[in-house]
Amino acid sequence: MIPIRDTAPCYSKPFVTWSIMAVCITIFIVMNVIPDQQAVDILNHYGMIPLRYTSQIPDLPFDGYLSFVSNLFLHATWIHLLFNMWFLWIFADNVEDRMGRIPFLIFYLSCGAFATALQCYFDQTLAIPVIGASGAIAGVLAAYFFLYPYERVIVFFPPLLIPVPAITFLGLWVLLQLYKATTAIVFTNTHVDVAWWAHVGGFIAGSVLYRFFITKKKLDLV
Repeated sequence: MIPIRDTAPCYSKPFVTWSIMAVCITIFIVMNVIPDQQAVDILNHYGMIPLRYTSQIPDLPFDGYLSFVSNLFLHATWIHLLFNMWFLWIFADNVEDRMGRIPFLIFYLSCGAFATALQCYFDQTLAIPVIGASGAIAGVLAAYFFLYPYERVIVFFPPLLIPVPAITFLGLWVLLQLYKATTAIVFTNTHVDVAWWAHVGGFIAGSVLYRFFITKKKLDLV
């Protein structure tokens, strides 16, 4: 099921959401036009490599945990970028509307940092960068899950467009992430190229933190 749009009204311009999207897209384009070695160096420096924090490796100097946030603005492929930006486009505007711009930015980065930390905890021997906004976006999805549970999400379920409650769509989404994350632990020989625990961690962080960032009540129009 691919979400197409939601029905929740938004009463303000989501400038922070748009800015995050613009930064992610710009960085991705730059990464694809600079020499490959420079791109690799940027990924290794600003992507979160668990071994940087779990062992002493001369080639990976400690960076003060900067990559727990900086990795949120890096993406591996066009598909990776497209899916993350699409989910951000659909769901983040309403969350930003309820939180306000600066609180939303703090919430977004906090969820992303916690998501990255959980992925690091469960994948401590990984020597390649963990990158992507999906952990922070998972926090946004959690906030939407609790703030707009009965708004409709229009999903593409080939060949149909079907409206489903947000609580159903996002509930199925998080169950899938949890299943994939636990499968990666149980079946240790399984090839994993998605940071599933970052998705789970972001959703957990968003579920706990969202209530501390709400600045506006939902407006119900009669």
